[in-house]
Amino acid sequence: MKKMFHLLVLFCSLRLIGVFSESVSVMEGDSVTLHTDVTEIHEDDDIVWKVGAEKSLIAKMSLAAGIFSIFDDVLDGRFRDRLKLDNQTGSLTITNISTNHAGIYQLDISGFKLRSKTSRVSVLARLPVPVISSNSSNCSLSSSSCSLLCSAVNVGHVTLSWYKGNSLLSSISVSDLSISLSLPLEVEYQDKNTYSCVINNPIRNQTTHLNISRLCHTCEVLFSPEVHIFCCGFTEAVIRLVLSALVGVAAVIILVYDIRSRRGGDKKQISYIL
Repeated sequence: MKKMFHLLVLFCSLRLIGVFSESVSVMEGDSVTLHTDVTEIHEDDDIVWKVGAEKSLIAKMSLAAGIFSIFDDVLDGRFRDRLKLDNQTGSLTITNISTNHAGIYQLDISGFKLRSKTSRVSVLARLPVPVISSNSSNCSLSSSSCSLLCSAVNVGHVTLSWYKGNSLLSSISVSDLSISLSLPLEVEYQDKNTYSCVINNPIRNQTTHLNISRLCHTCEVLFSPEVHIFCCGFTEAVIRLVLSALVGVAAVIILVYDIRSRRGGDKKQISYIL
C-alpha cells in the first residue's frame, strides 16, 4: 500500500508539471518578448529566467516575497539595460537584441503548478540592399543580350532571387554566416519587362529594381548638347579613332590630287591657246 501511495503521489506530481518549448527568430536590433503563456501570476508563484548552457540567472520574480529582479550584469554584461520583466505575467523582453543574445532561454514557474518552458532564440543579421551591376566590361556589337549580376555581401541564412514581374526566375540560398552571394541574369537590350533582385530571410526582405537603360547599352555613340558619351570599350574606341584618321587622310589625299589635276589641266589649256 505504501508503495502504491508513493506511485500515486508521483503520478499526481507529474500531472502538475507542464513542459513546453518554442523557437523564436528575430532581426538584429529589434525587441523580442519571451512569454510565460499565463495571463496572471498567482500569489505563490515564483518565476525564474535562465539562459545558456550554464543556465545563468537573468531574471527572478516572486509576488509573495515582493521580488522583481533583473540580473543583466551576467555573461560579461551582454544584457545590460536590455531586459524588461512584466510584473503581471512574468514575460521577459530583450530590447535592441544582437547576435550575442542568441541561445536557449529557460523559464521555470514554481507554485501550485510546476511549469517549465524553453525558448530557442535565433537572431538574424540585418539584410543589406542587393546591388545590381553589369557583368560585362565592354558592350558588344554582335550580342543582343546584356549580362547582369545581383550581389549581396556578408549575409547568412538568406535567399537571393531574380524576379521577372512576380515570377521567380532563379534563386540561391545559403545557411552559412558572413558569406557573399551573386546571381547572374541575361536580358535583351530592348527588353521592356520589369526585373527585380530580392534578398530575404524568414522575417524580412530587401528589393532592388533593375534599370535596364542605365546598366545595358548598345555599342552606339550617344550625343548630347553638352557631352559626348561612348559606351564602347577602350580597344574598340581606339580602332574607331584610327579608322576615322585613315578616312581623313584619304580624303585629304584625294582633295590634293584633285587640285593638282585641275591645275595641270589649266596649264595644258593655256599652252594650247598660245
